[in-house]
Amino acid sequence: MIELGDRVQDTVTKFKGIAMARAVWLYGCDRIAVHPQELDKEGGIAEALWFDEPQLKIIKKNAVGSKSGGTKPEKKTGGPGPTPSKRF
Repeated sequence: MIELGDRVQDTVTKFKGIAMARAVWLYGCDRIAVHPQELDKEGGIAEALWFDEPQLKIIKKNAVGSKSGGTKPEKKTGGPGPTPSKRF
């Protein structure tokens, strides 16, 4: 199973990148958003493309993330906090 942060390659187009998002559809068609690590032809940031999960192969597990020494932050940077009390 492909996990977010894995470096993957599409077996049909040879498109490579990092698995950044997963979409799980009602009838079992799981798709993975793959974001390329290279810039586009104009030097800008290229968009992610979506592929069916069985069509992808893993090049490197945990290519991005704390286990691999990647770029994922180690410290908690925010997110859900305690629920505020209701005042009436």
